Amino acid sequence: MSSIDHYENFPVASWLCPAHLRPAVQAIYHFARTADDLADEGQAPAHHRLDDLGQYRADLESALRHDDTPSVRWPQVFGPLQAAASSYQLPAQLLFDLLDAFEQDVVYASVGQGYRNRKELLDYCRRSANPVGRLMLHLYGVNDGTSLAQSNDICTALQLINFWQDRGEDLRRGRDYLPQGLTLNDALTWARDLMQQGAPLVHRLKGRAGWELRAVVQGGLRILDKLDARPETTEHMQLARPTLNKLDIARIAWRCVRM
Repeated sequence: MSSIDHYENFPVASWLCPAHLRPAVQAIYHFARTADDLADEGQAPAHHRLDDLGQYRADLESALRHDDTPSVRWPQVFGPLQAAASSYQLPAQLLFDLLDAFEQDVVYASVGQGYRNRKELLDYCRRSANPVGRLMLHLYGVNDGTSLAQSNDICTALQLINFWQDRGEDLRRGRDYLPQGLTLNDALTWARDLMQQGAPLVHRLKGRAGWELRAVVQGGLRILDKLDARPETTEHMQLARPTLNKLDIARIAWRCVRM
């Protein structure tokens, strides 16, 4: 596991998550987080990053085959993930989709390629974000079409929010996720619309899972509020990502109750 510290605006395996699912949720999160670090962090050239992701993919294949040989570089990732995959029969393709997206990030950044339109970016989000929501629904035993579609909307919205709040840093890394022809204000509206489309999913998940999802949705919307308040200027790109303070947490909690 990378020693890099990550600030998260959205809860991961929080106390609202059912206790028996937390190890599986954490295993999925650490799998995705470590792969993202391989694609993003440090100064390694693109071909080294792709080599690392290739080895990471091979270790995933080995873990899903239930090989007895542990991962040499990432045993703390693939040990828990193998246990989760075995216990919950995790859909393997969703895990491989995440790696596809991280590899695409490396390739696109290496050649300065962006996204021509919303469709291209949505295809990226289909692999970079939506698998996480689908894996969570799988753990909760939810698999109806409406819930899956709403989960995709929420996860895509969260991915877009991360893009727009980290836009300055992404540009410095050679990545531009803003589709051609869209302004940043257009992009913020797009993310908000998707989040609101997916929000009814909170009523389809029972108990603590539904409340955690409420916090995720309202946390995302609150970040959008803060991004909306910024001027769309060059200086905007240099501002730090917004963070949630105690007042924001109280506002989010109140909005969760009112959903």
